[in-house]
Amino acid sequence: MRLPVISPATLNLDQKALYDDMRKGIAANFQGFINVRDDGALLGPWNPWLHEPQFGKPVWELTKAMVTQPSLPAAVREVAILVTGAHFRSAYELYAHVIVAEHRGLSDDKLATIVAGQRPVDLSREEAVAYDFASALVNGGVLPELTYRAAVQQFGQHGAAELSYLVGLYCLVSVTLNTFDVPVPES
Repeated sequence: MRLPVISPATLNLDQKALYDDMRKGIAANFQGFINVRDDGALLGPWNPWLHEPQFGKPVWELTKAMVTQPSLPAAVREVAILVTGAHFRSAYELYAHVIVAEHRGLSDDKLATIVAGQRPVDLSREEAVAYDFASALVNGGVLPELTYRAAVQQFGQHGAAELSYLVGLYCLVSVTLNTFDVPVPES
């Protein structure tokens, strides 16, 4: 870990306002995995965002926008997030979202295959579209036309846009986690 975990008692005013908002959002939307220390300090991507609130606050605002009333099914979102995390080999991202995906009904076999960077053979149609979309984007270049059309057909124009922004957000989250070598918390 390249950044010390910030104790809530040492936060400056900008950090404190961001911390309070993130604690509220974490409690509402990011449950099932370790993301807050016993003393209230934030773990995962939230700690680096607190270190630099001028960058962390806008990233947190995008994160909140993506988790507030998403149109995409939960399993579809998790497939796209895990494809992104696997591409970047982002340990904390994979740790957190494997747990979330299990709670959202994805099988251990599917999850293990995605985390290994491979496409499971038993994806639902929606999951397959999300996998192909996220995989194409994280591997670079323009999203293939047929992949884009499949997403629009499956999720509508808004859903395809949401999927794109979701992948982009989790690219940013994964890069943040990797930049600061954020570890998987000890149980």
